[in-house]
Amino acid sequence: MMICKVIGNVWATKKDDALEGKKLMVVIQTDTYGEKVQGECFVAADIVGAGVGERVLIVNGSTARKALGGDDIPIDAAIVGIIDTLEVDRTH
Repeated sequence: MMICKVIGNVWATKKDDALEGKKLMVVIQTDTYGEKVQGECFVAADIVGAGVGERVLIVNGSTARKALGGDDIPIDAAIVGIIDTLEVDRTH
């Protein structure tokens, strides 16, 4: 799992039938504290109703497809949780 921040939405009028009804969000990985951006942005299917600006938990690959209900869904990442609070021991 990764901690990411939702930075945008994706609207696609033409897409694979398996993606119909799926909300697609643009996310970017952050550090553990949610402060620094790490890497490039990517698209994740949202199954929990996340909004722009929220920190979320992301799964990738086959785990993301299973979260959406099957192995035949053409996605690589899924938002599976919205982070309300995160407590980290900053001494480690």
